[in-house]
Amino acid sequence: MSDTPYVNKSSVNKNIDNKNSDNRYQQLESLFAAKIESERIITQHAKRLAYGTDASFYRLVPKIVLRLKDLDEVIYAIKCCREMAIHCTFRAAGTSLSGQAVSDSVLITLTDDWRNHSIIDEGKKISLQPGVIGADANKYLAPFQRKIGPDPASINTCKIGGIAANNASGMCCGTAQNSYKTIDSMKVVFSDGSILDTGDDVSIAEFTRDRPELIAGINALHDETLENAELTQRIHHKYRLKNTTGYALNALVDYQDPIEIIEHLMIGSEGTLGFIAEVTYNTVIEHAHKASSLLVFADIEQASQAVTTLSTTPVAAVELMDGRALRSVADNKGLPAFIAELDLEACAILIESHASDAATLTKQCHHVMDAVAKYTIIESVPFTSDAATVSTLWGIRKGMFPAVGAVREVGTTVIIEDVAFPVENLAHGLRDLQTLFDKYRYDEAIIFGHALEGNLHFVFTQGFDSQEEIDRYGGFMDDVAELVAVKYQGSLKAEHGTGRNMAPYIELEWGKDGYELMQKIKALFDPYGLLNPGVIINDNPKAHLENLKPMPAADDLVDRCIECGFCEPVCPSRTLTLSPRQRIVLYRELQRRRTAGETVEASELEKVFDYQGVDTCAATGLCAERCPVGINTGDLVKKLRTARYLKLTPLVKWTAQWSADHFSATTTMAKVGLKANSVASTIVGEKSVSRLTKGLRKLTHGATPTWLAEYPQANTHQLIQDKEIPAKRINSERKVVYMPSCASRNMGQQTSAQDQRPLTEVTRSLLSKAGFELITPKSLSDQCCGMPYDSKGANDIALQKSQQLEEALWQASEHGKYPVLMDTSPCAKRSIEQFNRPLAIFEPTAFVLKHLKEHLSFEPIDETVMLHVTCSSRRMGLENDMLSLAKACTSEVIVPEHIQCCGWAGDKGFTTPELNAAAVHPLREQVPKNCSRGFSNSKTCEIGLSHHSGVPYQSILYLVDEVTS
Repeated sequence: MSDTPYVNKSSVNKNIDNKNSDNRYQQLESLFAAKIESERIITQHAKRLAYGTDASFYRLVPKIVLRLKDLDEVIYAIKCCREMAIHCTFRAAGTSLSGQAVSDSVLITLTDDWRNHSIIDEGKKISLQPGVIGADANKYLAPFQRKIGPDPASINTCKIGGIAANNASGMCCGTAQNSYKTIDSMKVVFSDGSILDTGDDVSIAEFTRDRPELIAGINALHDETLENAELTQRIHHKYRLKNTTGYALNALVDYQDPIEIIEHLMIGSEGTLGFIAEVTYNTVIEHAHKASSLLVFADIEQASQAVTTLSTTPVAAVELMDGRALRSVADNKGLPAFIAELDLEACAILIESHASDAATLTKQCHHVMDAVAKYTIIESVPFTSDAATVSTLWGIRKGMFPAVGAVREVGTTVIIEDVAFPVENLAHGLRDLQTLFDKYRYDEAIIFGHALEGNLHFVFTQGFDSQEEIDRYGGFMDDVAELVAVKYQGSLKAEHGTGRNMAPYIELEWGKDGYELMQKIKALFDPYGLLNPGVIINDNPKAHLENLKPMPAADDLVDRCIECGFCEPVCPSRTLTLSPRQRIVLYRELQRRRTAGETVEASELEKVFDYQGVDTCAATGLCAERCPVGINTGDLVKKLRTARYLKLTPLVKWTAQWSADHFSATTTMAKVGLKANSVASTIVGEKSVSRLTKGLRKLTHGATPTWLAEYPQANTHQLIQDKEIPAKRINSERKVVYMPSCASRNMGQQTSAQDQRPLTEVTRSLLSKAGFELITPKSLSDQCCGMPYDSKGANDIALQKSQQLEEALWQASEHGKYPVLMDTSPCAKRSIEQFNRPLAIFEPTAFVLKHLKEHLSFEPIDETVMLHVTCSSRRMGLENDMLSLAKACTSEVIVPEHIQCCGWAGDKGFTTPELNAAAVHPLREQVPKNCSRGFSNSKTCEIGLSHHSGVPYQSILYLVDEVTS
């Protein structure tokens, strides 16, 4: 880049000498601003704190956070940091457990622009940018019956950049299918801004010409390593195990070509050698047929012996769980009854076998069971492919980490470490770990892991609020390191990366010559030590005991949060303000300041949090679906909104109460407003209305609603019960109580919609086709589920409306005799959760599939349509049902990626339109040119979807009505 700051050694050295200069970060920020948009240069303390948090138990607050959108910006940022001699750290999803994704200088994160992928050779290879989530990569490969090799437990959240940079593996990956073994090529940016694409001959030739010192250095390290026979033997031993401790020294003995060595050294380098800008993997087969079995042995010794036997059988995964681990989940619903009866000596192994066809799978399962028949199995669940049973079995294993997190004391954190023993020493290593737990009083600690590789995870809780606790942890880690690395010659980090937690122990594991070799690698790639300092190479023997993350009590609703970040991909506000993890981080800090009496500081943070944390949270609860311990951050936000509501003036609260008591009048005024909007748009034009509305919002500081061209017309349809139409021919045995939402009762269709009928009319049409008698509750215009009040924190009014509706539906359904159809999914979900009486509440998709489909004849149309599955439908488990219903109606259905919630959030689309815009930002580009409409099941959501997609969205009932007779 011609306008990149000129970098030379004298300049860098000068800045290193003056690294404590107060204005260097200001100068750096000015350099960044020359190329990077200001809103993606984050310097506000609160947001730096929020963005600087990862899943580890370390806390560093970056001075600057960058959100970079492309490779040019990354190169530019790296060169700027080098010019000013300021450290920088690369961050993907931040699910790292060992502190390798935190920084006290410049933290480089990526926008959602880094999610491109390319399928190669019918899925045998896949090229991925570092921002692609691991599970998405597998979704792209699914049509080819392939997947990427690495399968970390965080695959639904972690990103390719982190997977490669940490050499993350998982349950089935082992050592044969990790990133190191399956890498085909990669694109790397080095500390001087130079770039290498190892899959491009031209790039290789240019790099070899421009960076001869790096090539020569790699060749020298290769020769030096091979000349050291003892070290070479140690490397071979270490990598027959799972091992991510330090740099991938096996690259220096496995390969001769310097480019291949560089490529493989980058795997597991944790951002300390360069930035991985793209990865191309050789993919592996995703077998269609799988079966799982759970075997319980009387003790660890027998289970470990069985693991050794199983290593010669056709198994894809063997997960070991000690007695304490099994006890931790014994109370979980749905588990085999015998789990609760096991003693602490018991040890279980969960086995999975894969095959390309059912017959082969059956043979493999018989082979596995024959192999372990010589052992005494005290309890078991036989091999099965039943989806529900398999899910339950793997739920045992996956529930263990959350089980510890859920019972920990407030103020403590959950620590999960992973070590690897030689398999022949698995039982002895496991026993010795348990002895250390007893010695250091970690009574809640559990052990589980990938037994085929001798890879064990141990989970325990630890507080860092006193020196005594820190010393306890330090002593424990010293003993663990001695046990694993010295006594058993195992690996201290099997798959989680070295990070800060194990950096002080690398020399203990690898020896002086091995550690010196790693120091030389670091110096060769990063001569000024600017990339992710303190990670892997760290000369501070106490580094793992410093910069420990505080976990102050904040609120019972979120105190169990371990800040893992699993919630982030589904949060609609994560690119606008904060994710659920970040909200909790800031709220914890706010409560800490209040408790510490830091009044001024607390007040300043509260002002920031009001908008960042409270106003822009959609409170959909999708985060709870991804959270290992089930935290719904939306519940906290609703609680804070309630506290805010209670502080409002009596007049404001009286107005809210009046609107609830006179709901029919309230909705009539809304309908008048819609009519006025239509008239104004026709007379003065949409552009003029838009300008006037924007001006009014500016005057009222955003208190008045925004305006969109996609606002619907008023609903003029008069909904009448079937019993009021004597000539109506219906089946007297089929009756349904139809409860249209207040939005459906008042809103018609936008002018661009293909079908201009209001939803109430369409619903009546569909019910009539299926021969259902339609019943409406009394005082329909007064009814509301209470959601508008609940979202504002007016809990008492929300409860009043919900109870009023429940009574009306109870009477209309003849005490639950008939099902209730609510035409908007959020209303249905809220009512299901709030009602106490046994009413069968359905949203559109569930009602069609349960009650209408058998009475209708479907004639699918040949058309491509968009489908948005609302957050409420997702939380009710209807995602697959909604997709199958749409596919029954039309030839192609597009469910856009990366949009779990549209962010309209009841009425926030009117008052906080930026939330809706951020949530559906990727939508428009995913609408095919041949697509002219979309479908969903929430009237208000459909407004924002229409606006940001460029095609009108309507209820899925329109599509069903269109194709049925």
